[in-house]
Amino acid sequence: MMFKLENSVNQYINLPRELGVGLFIKREDEIHSFVSGNKYRKLKYNLMEAQKGGFGTLLTFGGAYSNHIAAVASAGKQIGIKTIGVIRGNELLGKKRKNATLSFAKQCGMRFKYVSREDYRNKTNDLFIENLRNEFGAFYLIPEGGTNELAIKGCEEILNEEDGYFDYICCSVGTGGTISGLINCSKPSQQVLGFPALKGSFLNEDISKFVTKPNWKLISDYHFGGYAKINEDLVSFINKFKALYGIPFDPIYTGKMMYGVFDLIKKKYFPKGSKILIIHTGGLQGISGMNTVLKNKGLSLIDI
Repeated sequence: MMFKLENSVNQYINLPRELGVGLFIKREDEIHSFVSGNKYRKLKYNLMEAQKGGFGTLLTFGGAYSNHIAAVASAGKQIGIKTIGVIRGNELLGKKRKNATLSFAKQCGMRFKYVSREDYRNKTNDLFIENLRNEFGAFYLIPEGGTNELAIKGCEEILNEEDGYFDYICCSVGTGGTISGLINCSKPSQQVLGFPALKGSFLNEDISKFVTKPNWKLISDYHFGGYAKINEDLVSFINKFKALYGIPFDPIYTGKMMYGVFDLIKKKYFPKGSKILIIHTGGLQGISGMNTVLKNKGLSLIDI
């Protein structure tokens, strides 16, 4: 489409035979250097719509370490559309050099508007959006995390015909767009399991707005206390997994999901002979920022 992509491959994970399952990882993290994984899928049709509508600017929302902010900034640079990021937390103003995500986005040409955490809660409010249009002029709006109907359409392209081989499809869950697309393109015989990175039951309702199939379930036991909350156990798992299989995971989304899948395999959650496909949704750019947090706390760092 608008920029060159690499093909996504399913990488086999050689588990001990006694575990009794087959495990593969779809390497969506490798399809593009900066707009990888579910971020490309979510942005694809939104970018097409923005170009079709003649918009010269994209505006979106995110936190200081947001994969979405980095992806929108990079995509905008590559297709020649200006980008604006409304950033949660006005305490971050002036700290871009200390933040790898925001520094990268700025290098891609993104402009920032920092708002208080209280004001950020109004990001879907019509008056709030209208005030942004008065400040910045016309723009194509992409919601926080990128999830809307066009994003889900893009995520429906993650699975291909060959993936009908698998019994279980597993993915991390943030705003619910990726899993919604996976559910819509899954086969009735498949079970789609989502591993939320956030606490709370609101995601079930959000996902139900976009899907009609019943073959899905959220497993909410592996958020490690909430969004961006991690501990030494998770860091150790991510580092050991990379050392064993050569595959990196981020600690906010995919690392938690992979930890959960391995724990469920050990607990015999999956019937013997099950074939499991893990969707690697990228997010690796966030590791640098999290390592800064871990270093300040005197904790072990994640291997990059």
